[in-house]
Amino acid sequence: MGSQVIFWSVNIKFLRLRQRLSQEALAEKLGISRVKLNAHESGRTANPTIDDLINFSEFFRMSIDSILKMDLSKLSDQKIRDLEEGSEVFMKGDQIRVLAITVDKDEKENIEYVPVHAKAGYRSGYSDPEFLATLPRFNLPTVPKNGTFRMFPTIGDSMLPVPEGSDIITRYVQDWTSLKAETPCIVILRGDQDFVFKQVTINKDGTMILQSFNKQYFAYTVPVSEVIELWEYYSFHSKELPEPQTDMQQLMRMLAEMQNEIKEIKKKSSSK
Repeated sequence: MGSQVIFWSVNIKFLRLRQRLSQEALAEKLGISRVKLNAHESGRTANPTIDDLINFSEFFRMSIDSILKMDLSKLSDQKIRDLEEGSEVFMKGDQIRVLAITVDKDEKENIEYVPVHAKAGYRSGYSDPEFLATLPRFNLPTVPKNGTFRMFPTIGDSMLPVPEGSDIITRYVQDWTSLKAETPCIVILRGDQDFVFKQVTINKDGTMILQSFNKQYFAYTVPVSEVIELWEYYSFHSKELPEPQTDMQQLMRMLAEMQNEIKEIKKKSSSK
């Protein structure tokens, strides 16, 4: 990597101290030994591996490019927060998100299916081609050639009128800033949170509003740093036909629409 790693060691130490973590604590969180971490911080690791680059950048919510090329200690605290909490660099995903794929014998991208039992492993293996190779995969002639597609199962009734238990076919979103408000997406969250199928709106403050299709569920907000991947809705597969809305559901939908209209009117009047 040559001169590209000039700030790697000092930045790793700087980011660790900024979070008030000891080497032992950070090594444990990263799943590496303290000796290996110390080698990174002391500059003895001249050429970090791809796994190390991804591991550190995802933990610190900082693009690989920034950790390699920028002296972060020279930046203002606000600028560092911008990089961590939803900066243009992070949301565009040019450096921090590395997407692994599988292809068929004709070098055409497969559509991987992530079954329920593989969800936990997906969070740690989504960028690992060997993990993806263990997933069921298939091709559909109707799916556009441009883009990477993946299928995810859904659980629960928060996505109604899409029937519960449907499989959602989605397209990978590299540049999150390109999403329009309330875009339907499968959202892969960090930690032990489940995958969710929501209408996604990205705020300028580096947060995402996740709104259920079923209006009986309240919307909630998460930092973009808690999101690993976004997959935009393309189509769904189900063995069940969508049920027609009941009179009560129609009434609740009308009330929700009226509430949204009132909010918009209040916003417009307050901005005058």
